[in-house]
Amino acid sequence: MEEVVKFLKDANTYYLATVEGDQPRVRPFGTAHIFEGKLYIQTGKVKEVSKQLHVNPKAEICAFKGGEWIRIAGELVEDDRREARQSMLDDYPGLKKMYSADDGNTEVFYFKNATATISAFNHEPKVIKF
Repeated sequence: MEEVVKFLKDANTYYLATVEGDQPRVRPFGTAHIFEGKLYIQTGKVKEVSKQLHVNPKAEICAFKGGEWIRIAGELVEDDRREARQSMLDDYPGLKKMYSADDGNTEVFYFKNATATISAFNHEPKVIKF
């Protein structure tokens, strides 16, 4: 999983896809964090992405860097513990300008039943399950 998080951090921006009804929704994200052995992302409860994930937790991430791309598919599960929120904010101190662990808005999700695939035109895909 460290390889997956390193890829996402090195790419700096990844794209998170969710579903709203029968319409895919994609937006840029930047948080990727390991907490208690799980891959976490962060958002705000007031955002549409949060609402979409609570209705349908299936999501996919895609990022590109240096001629390779990664796709991560799985379910995103909310972790409502303060410790999980604070760990994310400690890893991304810039977020503390907009979020705090106790603001009632900060929300973190971890991937469950996830498959990451790192691909390129010059090598076979590498599959990592977590």
